Amino acid sequence: MKPFAITLGDAAGIGPEIILKAAWEAPELLGGCFVAGDFEVLHRAAGWLRDTVKAPAAHRPTLVRINHPAQALTLPAHHLPVLSVASLVGGVEASPPGRISAAAGRLAGECVVWAARAALRDEIAGLVTAPLHKEALAAAGPPWDAYPGHTELLQAEAAAHRGVSVADMPVRMMLANEELRTVLVSIHVALRDAIEAVTTDNVLRTVRITDAALRPVLGRAPRIGVAGLNPHAGEGGRFGREEIDLIAPALDLARREGIDARGPYAPDTVFMRARQAPGHPGEFDVVVAMYHDQGLIPVKYLGVEQGVNVTLGLPLVRTSPDHGTAFDIAGQGVADASSLIEAVRVAKRLAAHRVG
Repeated sequence: MKPFAITLGDAAGIGPEIILKAAWEAPELLGGCFVAGDFEVLHRAAGWLRDTVKAPAAHRPTLVRINHPAQALTLPAHHLPVLSVASLVGGVEASPPGRISAAAGRLAGECVVWAARAALRDEIAGLVTAPLHKEALAAAGPPWDAYPGHTELLQAEAAAHRGVSVADMPVRMMLANEELRTVLVSIHVALRDAIEAVTTDNVLRTVRITDAALRPVLGRAPRIGVAGLNPHAGEGGRFGREEIDLIAPALDLARREGIDARGPYAPDTVFMRARQAPGHPGEFDVVVAMYHDQGLIPVKYLGVEQGVNVTLGLPLVRTSPDHGTAFDIAGQGVADASSLIEAVRVAKRLAAHRVG
């Protein structure tokens, strides 16, 4: 048994608050987890929560400094272990809640890198990342400004560990809840660039990564529904030929490999067809979407409380909540920890099914 790291996220956002709330609301689930972050930042967040969280004092977790991840496995319930892997330059005053701070961006990045390297060395079972702020990460300067977000940073660390180029470590984002899973062909790029990213090779890679990630979890080949790029999936070429010239050939190649990939289907209906709802078993286990908002809007519309972001293709387990730093409510103690709790639950489930 190995512990799980929960990275701090942006110190000026709701990350520290929801980590503490998760420990209060789901102490048994968070057993064996520790925070990779800055003890003082969490201590400040505990102060924000003290008067807003309706929980008996005996149920509030005690923050405990640890020196090694394995110590997290020895602590009783209602104790939240914290491994200070980096510190906030200038102290907590350098990162007031709700404001973009280069110091907070750097701290968030350092926590993720530490946890990624620990996972790649097989010292921890996986990592759950609290939200970071992309502008704060960029404000931190090199090397952090080279990464649009968690996914790209983790991809770079995994590639370096394996001694391969980033291009040879393809990763994909999956957003999932109990009703719907979606995987994206492209992630954090401009919409114009996302359209250019719809190639036969990228679609085929996405389908392969999706199949490989979900087979161990489902115990069978996943049923993969693939969305088209254009309205009505191109309507036979009237509204664009990407479906005919690029997407369909990728699915033909995937099926020859034994992958159950179907489509391309009209993007405005494929997500409803895949949704697992009472009295409505979904036709697909997952939908491959062509770009960020096409795939994420349907999942988030169903409710961010249970949504989880999973990075597929990495040689490690990584999940996160499906929301951001919520600067508008940071420091008020009102943030909802449900998505983070679900991210921990999914990380443990994925680690149990992980092979190789």
